Amino acid sequence: MAKILLVEDDLGLTRIVRDWLTTEKHQFESVSDGKEGLNHLRFYEFDLVILDVQLPSMSGIEILKAYRAAGAETPVLMLTDKDTTTDLESDLGSGADDYLTKPFQMRELSARIRALMRRRGKFLGDILKARNIELHPATFEVTKGGGAVSLLPKEFALLEFFMRHPNEIFSAEALLNRVWPTDSESTVDALTTCIKRLRKKLDDEDQPSIIKTIHGRGYKLDAASSPP
Repeated sequence: MAKILLVEDDLGLTRIVRDWLTTEKHQFESVSDGKEGLNHLRFYEFDLVILDVQLPSMSGIEILKAYRAAGAETPVLMLTDKDTTTDLESDLGSGADDYLTKPFQMRELSARIRALMRRRGKFLGDILKARNIELHPATFEVTKGGGAVSLLPKEFALLEFFMRHPNEIFSAEALLNRVWPTDSESTVDALTTCIKRLRKKLDDEDQPSIIKTIHGRGYKLDAASSPP
């Protein structure tokens, strides 16, 4: 699962991409205006950005240059109607990681997303492991000691994020920003409740909780079991 922002003014294409990527269990958000897209990128974090070249109020290339100038390293996939080598090289030279020329197949979009996530070290097809827990992003399955664990969608998303960043500390605000949609009415209480449910489903009685509270700082996934 990746948190993906699409900046595209073709609402028909946006609906198709939204339906496809949400079916693949990605967290999807979209805006249709260039300046609004740049504001989203300034205030929220995403795992990948899909950016159309031609947009109202501000072009995709202008957004990309401003985004990279601010030090952002998030992968950016450009969507373009252009088909000349010179134009495509110009897009990549502005800081894009890859491009797709319209029209394109949704399976090709998925392949590009997987390639960019793999390049960034977040390959979406990996089996993630921590202690006796395995998480399968491709099939949305979680097992503990070989037995299936039933998780709600947000529990799965939060656990996947933790397992992709083992032993890293995240504040409550950072977790809400990375796992919950930016337009949702998410609260720290919602996060706390989700973590409590995960602990109840995943923790072993003789081990410290797999999700450790770091007082005054936030939470982290404690990936290693304690010695007997």
